[in-house]
Amino acid sequence: QLQLVESGGGLVQPGGSLRLSCVGFGSTFGGWTIGWFRQAPGKQREGVSCITRYTGTTVYADSMRGRFTISRDNAKNTVYLQMNNLFPEDTATYYCAAVSAAGICSIRAEFFSNWGQGTQVTVSP
Repeated sequence: QLQLVESGGGLVQPGGSLRLSCVGFGSTFGGWTIGWFRQAPGKQREGVSCITRYTGTTVYADSMRGRFTISRDNAKNTVYLQMNNLFPEDTATYYCAAVSAAGICSIRAEFFSNWGQGTQVTVSP
């Protein structure tokens, strides 16, 4: 069973950048499709991006396309989320999630079976 650990969150000024990492343990990482989600206080969990296993096909939520980039390094069991030009509205806890045997992507939470504990991103002057 794959376990996920996120890192890279923190405090950043508006317009700044952060790179989040999601490391997988306990299973062959390359066989899992990985997604990023976020949840702000008082709001529902929101899909951010997804990258498929093997081919690395990507999907983005409309509001993140062009600012966020997802990538993966299977040799390091890691998926990255590069976030540029951050706004205060991007403040949230960011989670990565995984699903096996899926050659397609989705940014719907119910598509994924395994979740990390999250990393906090705060965008503030």
